[in-house]
Amino acid sequence: MRMNRRKFLGAAAAAGAAGTLPAAPQTRWFAKGDFRLGSVTYNLLKDYDVETIIRTLEAVGFEAVELRTEHKHGVEPSLPTAERTRIRRRFEGSKVRLLSYGTICRFQSPDPAERKRQLDIARQFVDLAHDTGAVGIKLQPMGLPADVPQETAIQYFGASMRELGDYGASRGIEIWMEVHGNGTQYPPVAAALLRAAGHQNVGACWNCNPPDVQNGSVKESFALLQPWIRNVHLHELSDDRYPFRELFALLRQSGYNRYTLAEVEESKEPERYMRNFKALWAELKRSCA
Repeated sequence: MRMNRRKFLGAAAAAGAAGTLPAAPQTRWFAKGDFRLGSVTYNLLKDYDVETIIRTLEAVGFEAVELRTEHKHGVEPSLPTAERTRIRRRFEGSKVRLLSYGTICRFQSPDPAERKRQLDIARQFVDLAHDTGAVGIKLQPMGLPADVPQETAIQYFGASMRELGDYGASRGIEIWMEVHGNGTQYPPVAAALLRAAGHQNVGACWNCNPPDVQNGSVKESFALLQPWIRNVHLHELSDDRYPFRELFALLRQSGYNRYTLAEVEESKEPERYMRNFKALWAELKRSCA
């Protein structure tokens, strides 16, 4: 769904009208502006088990990982307690931080029963994150329903995230809404959803989407979402259609001190690809020092 100017401005107005900005949780990370490199398992590492993921990331110098659900690693809410403890200890004994879980939990359904089902699944991932030593879980919006007024859909989506934010806070686990989905990837809509949640434990995962770019720049979109940004997904850094150099400078200037995660396509030579990706990432980071 392409968003027309009227809808875009309407969403921006909704974002500006609802509530106050949430404060970021007090978490020990790195020095201000010193962000680090990690990876999601989608798609580059999707066919690897935990041991291979850790060995590969250590070999190429990536420092963190987000495990997406339904991949070969098999770290899912169905794991028994002993296996959760083993996973936690394996990561704690490695150079790779188990950062988060990439769920496919979504709250856009107009059906309250379906939203409750999604919440129940998300709570299970919160428990998994707590037991395995992760920091957060990621939600994945997939647009808003066409047969419900946008303002209504934003409010019930936000209410679900608020409830999950409470549960996550009780377990010491952050909730990150990925800026993602047909329509919901537009920064003003994402901001409206986050304002509707109105919870300091609910933040955003910046996702480097085409709608971020306005007149060749991501500055306005970044300013809109910056108060919520708790995680960053990066795509192909050599794609000059996206102003990655500007994004890195904005991350540095904002004091962002967490991880930037590679979310890229499969490769027949994953270690070689990841070393090249890291070299590009390091050059971009140096350029904005």
